[in-house]
Order: sequence, then structure tokens, then C-alpha cells
Amino acid sequence: MTVKIHNTPDVQNFLKAVAGFDQQGGSHRGKQILHRLLSDVYRLIDDFDVSPEEFWSAVSLLNELGKESQFGLLAPGLGFDHYLDMRMDAADEQAGLTGGTPRTIEGPLYVAGAPVSEGEARMDDGSDVDAEVMWLTGQVRDTQGKPVAGAQVEIWHADSKGGYSFFDSSQSQYNLRRTIIADAEGRYRARSIIPSGYGVPAGSPTDQVLKLLGRHGQRPAHIHFFVSAPGHRHLTTQINLAGDEYTWDDFAFATREELVVDATRIEDAAEAAKRGLEAPFTEVVFDVELAPTADPEQQSRHKRPRALEDEATAAKREPVEA
Repeated sequence: MTVKIHNTPDVQNFLKAVAGFDQQGGSHRGKQILHRLLSDVYRLIDDFDVSPEEFWSAVSLLNELGKESQFGLLAPGLGFDHYLDMRMDAADEQAGLTGGTPRTIEGPLYVAGAPVSEGEARMDDGSDVDAEVMWLTGQVRDTQGKPVAGAQVEIWHADSKGGYSFFDSSQSQYNLRRTIIADAEGRYRARSIIPSGYGVPAGSPTDQVLKLLGRHGQRPAHIHFFVSAPGHRHLTTQINLAGDEYTWDDFAFATREELVVDATRIEDAAEAAKRGLEAPFTEVVFDVELAPTADPEQQSRHKRPRALEDEATAAKREPVEA
């Protein structure tokens, strides 16, 4: 079939009707966005002569993505998360905003309500006896180099097999998830384990899409952070551990040069004892710089669906009995 009908009056009028432009109710912005999206897809069908078999195969794949709750996993793989970061970076540059640790993608695996500790926390539950102990530490400073006392540092990462608690039922609740309130010098300290990278589930809808593109679905070992403090811009970022084979080949496009951090193995027993550890262990240091802002909206993370976030917010609002 070689016909092209996208630009005909019949199809253009049809698109307007499908998008609801002839109706009084609904969202005008929603209508505009859906009209643009549908118009582009209709044109694609024309330009690539998409067959009914190909179309319904794509619909089936979309159904499977929804059934497996994998849209959030595929989105970074198709570059959407990184593209949004690129837009925010460009907006900052246009506004003349400089300084601060670079942002990068949040990913789909944050869980709200992690236990809160002052200054220091142990993140792992001790069940992974074969994992390498990690001593993760750093300091939160402003763009003038001044420590940000009381900064909130939320950290989450995978276990040594690449699984995340809550999504991996074999792990205990909030394993490898903590919120640490930085001390008077803006420092945070966490004992944990070295995380592993992971790959999308073999044969999954996400894997099918990536294989169609000739791409893999592997992520390097990484650690996620939310860092916030009053008067400062909320930071969503993650660090990659240097030396991982996928550090510069992350299917989620999250790697930034400034966020690749060395993991230093320390075998000296005296150094381990200073941290209350037994040698050997691996030390990871990640200092954070927060940019200033007076805008309350920029001091909080952007709104999006997150596991247990509604429950955690409700819990904070409940009165506490004396």
C-alpha cells in the first residue's frame, strides 16, 4: 500500500474530532497535546506504511508493558528521563543559574517513608553476608563552600544481586533505603554494601523493545540520592561507581562525568576500626553542592507517582500522641 491520506481534509477534520476540539468539556491543553500526538502517529503510519498486523502487535506490547508495570522502566531506556534533565539544564543555562551538583534521572524504584537517622545510618540489614561492606560518606555544602547543616540526604540502591527492596520480595522492608539528616558540618555517613548493577528482566516487554533497537538493558552499579534543605534547590541525582563495565554504556543514559565516583578498597584494620568496621571494606565519598533558591517549588522534588508516597505523606500529617 502506498497511499498517503494524512494531509487530506477528511483526516484533519477527523483528528480534530478525535481530540475533542468540537466538544465544550475537558482540558484544552490535554486536547492540544493529544491532537499533536495522534497527528504524529497517524503521519507515521502513512510514512512507514504500517500494516494492521504491525499496529496491533504494538498495541499488544503496550498492553504487556502496562500489565507488568514497566512503562517506568522503559521510559529511561528510551531517553525520556534524560531528555527532561537536558531540558531543565538548558532552562538553568538560559536563566543564568550556575553551580550545584549535576542532576540526573530519578528512575522508577524510589520508595517513600524510609527510616530517618541523624548524621549516620546503617542501610543494610546484614543478611547479605557475601557482599562487600561499603562506607559511604560526604558533605553537603552550598555554592560558596559553606556546610549545609541539617540537609536531608535520602539514599537508595540495589543489593549485591541488583534487586531493590519493596520491588524484590526477598529483601526486608526498607533494606538499603535510608534518610540521613546531615550533622552541623553538613556531613552524612552510611554503612551499607556495594550495590550491583542490574539488567531489565529477560524476555520482558522492555527487553523486547530494546532488542528491537539492537540495544542491551544493563545498568552499572549506582547509588541514588535526593538531597534537600530550606533555601536550596532540591537535587535528584545518582552516582556511578567507577570501573563498572556499563558505567559509560548505561541503557538509562544516567551517567554524567561529574557523577562517576571512585570506590576505594581499604584493607588496613586501623582505618576500618576508626569507622567501627572490620577490614576489608570499600569507601565511597560523594560530596554534594546545593544551589540557592528562594522559590519554594524548587526546594521540593517534582511531583510524580512514587511507591508509598501518599502513605508516607499521610503518616506525617497524623498527630503524634505524647
